[in-house]
Order: sequence, then structure tokens, then C-alpha cells
Amino acid sequence: MARGRGHGRRRHGEEEHEEGGERWLLTYADMITLLMALFMVLFSISSVNTSKYKSLQQALREALSGQILPGGKALEKTGQQDRQSAAPSTTAQASIMPYGLESSAEAKGLKELSTLKGSSSSQMAAEAEQSSFQHLQHEIQSYAAAHGLSKDVHTTVTTRGLVISLLTDKLLFASGQANIAPQAYPLLATIATLLNVDLTHPIAVQGNTDSVPIETLEFPSNWELSTARASSIVRFLITQGVQARRMSAIGYADEHPVATNGTASGRRLNRRVEIVLERLNPQPQGEA
Repeated sequence: MARGRGHGRRRHGEEEHEEGGERWLLTYADMITLLMALFMVLFSISSVNTSKYKSLQQALREALSGQILPGGKALEKTGQQDRQSAAPSTTAQASIMPYGLESSAEAKGLKELSTLKGSSSSQMAAEAEQSSFQHLQHEIQSYAAAHGLSKDVHTTVTTRGLVISLLTDKLLFASGQANIAPQAYPLLATIATLLNVDLTHPIAVQGNTDSVPIETLEFPSNWELSTARASSIVRFLITQGVQARRMSAIGYADEHPVATNGTASGRRLNRRVEIVLERLNPQPQGEA
């Protein structure tokens, strides 16, 4: 039994000796880690940006040299003047308009100037538009006179714009029809060319009839006939290069007569198609 106990003590002592012998590895590993950290710190310190270091050195030297900055000199000078002159200054001071009044007066002046400029520019645009309409009117009248169409083609410059009135009889359409007669092609082509001189103004084509009723399979009333005639003119002008987005076709039937429907001559004047180059600016004052 004694041998057994002694054997047990030896085993326990051997285990303690083995455990104690391995503890030095932990200390060694800690030392290696600390050395690695030390070398990394030393390496980072050794790589200094020389230019930044010199800039910092210069800034510290100036800050600690006791020099007064320009702003400090100005303050120092002001302080000395205040101490030397204790009496209040008798120099007259210029009157200053309150900012609110000054800014409002300036804003009012700018607003009036802007209004004058705006009215002036709009007046100039209206006059230029009026002059353009009058030029186109002269061109169309000259063409009509040269081709013996003065009785069938009338032009006026009104508040609506340039109105080109084309009588339908023997020029544009046969009675009760909406197909353009071939003899009207040259006139309409010339009008299309003149309308293309300006590409901004809208163009309204308005069909008008007399008060004599019509009732056919194609045109149950004068509304359909006047609208179809306006549409035919629009289609032809588009084929001559007039932009479709500028065009509109309107039928007025007999609701806008320019003469009495009680006579044949009056009804002839009422049967017409009006091509209106619409205004974009108000008509200038004094222009009829």
C-alpha cells in the first residue's frame, strides 16, 4: 500500500513539473508581440513628411515669436487713438438713408425701368408684326391685280391679324362642292409661299356660306359644307409646305355674313374662305 501511495505522489509531481515547464512559452509569445508592436511604432515614427513637418515648425515659430498680426495692429492703433482723444469728434457726419427706404426706392426705380423696357419691347414687337402684315398684304394684292383676281381676293389687316378673303364662286369651288378648282392652285401656292415667310404665327382657315340651305348626302347643311371647304384649303396649304401644327380649319356656315343675304351680289360676297394669319401681339395704337 505504501508503494502505491508513493507512486501516486510521483505521478502528481511529474504532471506539475510538465505544466510549469510549458508556461515560459506564454511569456515568450507576449514578449514577441510587444517587440513587434514596438518596431511598428518606431517605423511609423521614422517616416515623417518633411514638408509638413517644416510647415508646422514655421507656424509654431511665428505663433510663439510675439509678433502682432495685421488685425491686431489695427486694433492696437484704434485703441491708442481712443485713449488720446477723449473729447467727442465734432466732424459732420454724412446723412444715411435707412436701408429699408433705400432698398424700396431702388426696387421701385428698377420696377419702373423694367416696365418701360417691357412696354417698349412689346410696342416694338407689335409694330414689327404690323409692318410684316402690311407687307404680305401688299404682295397678295399685287399678285391678285396682276392676274385679274382683284374682285375675288380681298386682304385686310385687323385686330385678328392679316385676313385674306377668297370668294369661292368661279375661283375656289363649284356650287355646293368642297373640291378645290384647279384654277385656284397658283393663287393658293403663292399664298402658301407668303405664309411661310414667318413660321411662328398661327393660321386659321375659316369657311363661310350664304344663307341658302343645302341638303345633300355629302353635306346635310351649310355647317358641313363650310367646314369641308376650310379643310380642303388646309390640306392644300400643307402640301405646299405650310406646317400643319400652325393650321386650323373652322366652319361658320352662314353665321358671319359680310353683306346682306337678300341679294345675289350680297350672297356672293358671303360665300368665301378666309385665311387669317393671327396676331401674337396687340395691334399698335392708331392703326386701323
